[in-house]
Amino acid sequence: MMSTSTKKMTVASWQKIGAIDLITKDVPIVKPGEILVKVAASGICGTDLHISRGETPHASKKVVIGHEFSGYVEEIHPETRTPIQVGDLVAVDPNIPCQQCTFCRNDKYHLCIDLFCIGVTIDGGMSRYVSIPARAAITIPKHISPEVAALAEPLSCVVHGVDQGKIKTGDQVLVIGSGPIGLMTIALASLHGGHVTVIEPNEMRRQEALSFGASDVYAPGHLPAVDGAAGEGYDVVFECVGRPNTCEDAVNYAKAGGTIVWIGVNKVEDRVPISPFDIYRKELTITSTYTNPFGIDRAVKILGSGKVDWNRLISHTFKISEFDEAWQVFLKGTGLKIIIKPE
Repeated sequence: MMSTSTKKMTVASWQKIGAIDLITKDVPIVKPGEILVKVAASGICGTDLHISRGETPHASKKVVIGHEFSGYVEEIHPETRTPIQVGDLVAVDPNIPCQQCTFCRNDKYHLCIDLFCIGVTIDGGMSRYVSIPARAAITIPKHISPEVAALAEPLSCVVHGVDQGKIKTGDQVLVIGSGPIGLMTIALASLHGGHVTVIEPNEMRRQEALSFGASDVYAPGHLPAVDGAAGEGYDVVFECVGRPNTCEDAVNYAKAGGTIVWIGVNKVEDRVPISPFDIYRKELTITSTYTNPFGIDRAVKILGSGKVDWNRLISHTFKISEFDEAWQVFLKGTGLKIIIKPE
């Protein structure tokens, strides 16, 4: 068991609006009910960008970011009851519900009134060590690498999104945006039997969309408009960008009777112009996703199934000392999933 009271570590933390900074913090002391994880791989997410810009209302000031991560169990508090053992590789479900509110009592814990989130409201995995509730960890099969294991959290969010779409075999599916979340959506939609079309401005990402199961790819403005009421368009549309114009596009490309799933995270102040009459006339369902209820175990099974080469999603790997460089690559959008490996 390591002594956690005098150790120091470098972490990536939201210290001020507009930036994520590297600072030094103490290695956390493990409390009852918790385990100490030695982080092996931590992914940068679009939510981290929203946090840095002050666009995530519930994020805590000066929080250590990192909610997509995996690592090895370093220490288990003597009063923690868990089947997990020291040395196990685990992925982390960062959402910690109160288990007492009306949503928690009705199987909607992701809508919890007092939800804690590792890497958003409490310190996360963009660090060498992080102490987490034991119930947040899930053991990873030995054939899955730590880098791929770090994809479990974002994939679990996509599992929820694809569930919301209720794809049937043979459905015409449109995915708008093929960043990491879009590519995961493409892969799962294809595995569900959908014929997947993609809109994406980046040529590299359009090509990756084909590798992840898309049948057709288009740059924005090149996919012809449709008349949904006349039977044209898509049975299920996934918006994976998080911008008002693409949310509007998702509605306009939907076939009558179709379902639109807004997965991308918009800014709080964003608004989307939609015709209520069109929704009524085409009897559309517009739904959304918030985090990853009951999805983390399924995500780990999908990662380990071998049906998708998830390593293709990881375009860059950096040490935490190189975080500033990694952040710039992320901001430029020249890669896909960027992984930080703390020293």
